[in-house]
Amino acid sequence: MNTALRILVVGALGLWSGVGAAWAEGCRLALLLALDVSSSVDDEEYLLQKNGLAAALTDPDVSRAILQGEGSVALAAYEWSGRRQSVVVLDWALLTDEAALDVAVGQILAAPRSNNRFPTAMGYALGFGSGMLRRAPDCTRQVIDVSGDGITNDGFRPRQAYRNFPFQDVTVNGLAVTGSDPRVLEYFIGEVAHGPGAFVEMAEGYEDFRRAMTMKLFRELNDMIIGGLRR
Repeated sequence: MNTALRILVVGALGLWSGVGAAWAEGCRLALLLALDVSSSVDDEEYLLQKNGLAAALTDPDVSRAILQGEGSVALAAYEWSGRRQSVVVLDWALLTDEAALDVAVGQILAAPRSNNRFPTAMGYALGFGSGMLRRAPDCTRQVIDVSGDGITNDGFRPRQAYRNFPFQDVTVNGLAVTGSDPRVLEYFIGEVAHGPGAFVEMAEGYEDFRRAMTMKLFRELNDMIIGGLRR
């Protein structure tokens, strides 16, 4: 393990360890949303991403899957870009009813964009996500939902993150946004998707983000393994 990666591992484990996870008895899914705010995402695309996520979370089929399943869902979200530019925009929230879901969506919408001028350090972003999962509620499944329009161009790659952070029994699904980099879909399928039942959903530009995220959340919430793009 190189020095930079070792420092990040130790820091992440130290930051998130020791926080109680027993407050969500009966939790079926801890879902962590990771949103790309690297320099390839302009302001208009950022709003399409944020508003698309909010619309997807409140879609009737998605909200029904969140609130009416067997066991609760815990949700958190962070924005990522460079090596040290991962920022929490929603800390772990247990979505027990419609009011709790509305509060979570409102917090995501209200958060200002954390960064806009850093490269794509996806390995570091996944390391950060692994740390967040360590203090997540004790849920049956743990899923990181990574959205992005490019491939890693700074720091270590996702494969190194999976080897050096605790990703056992964690599923990482991808939402590949096409248009900025012709390699993004292949990269998400071959490098990002990880763990039990992992899959990649594709959005044809940020204008298609809402539809793709709605489909992705519905599959994740229902633990569906159906056609589509798979690792």
